[in-house]
Amino acid sequence: MLRRSILFLTSSLFLIPSAVLAQDVLTVAGGAESHKVLLDNAAARMLDVRIQPGQFVEMHTHPTNSVYYLTDCSLKITGADGKIQTVEPKAGTAIWRTGETKHAVENIGTAECHLVQTELKDRM
Repeated sequence: MLRRSILFLTSSLFLIPSAVLAQDVLTVAGGAESHKVLLDNAAARMLDVRIQPGQFVEMHTHPTNSVYYLTDCSLKITGADGKIQTVEPKAGTAIWRTGETKHAVENIGTAECHLVQTELKDRM
């Protein structure tokens, strides 16, 4: 019994770092200002995202999600590994991201970047 309890406790500790490191976009600097919840249920959360020119959203995570751009955007995206990408999606572009995404985002353009993002929830 003691051996089983120790094994459970030890294995549970390995799950804590991923939970601690995962940051919901609504809790990081710039996130609550730019991301508004449109829908939140057991299956998904839909966000209306409006990132103003020069606005920076700190490192955060998203589960599997889709993004639909409503405007042309110019974004600097910094990945969890520190790699920086500049992307310029056009209005009408849709993308799908499988698995957890961790990044920081900055609007480096001269106009608002407006998109709708739908995050899928784990339905175990």
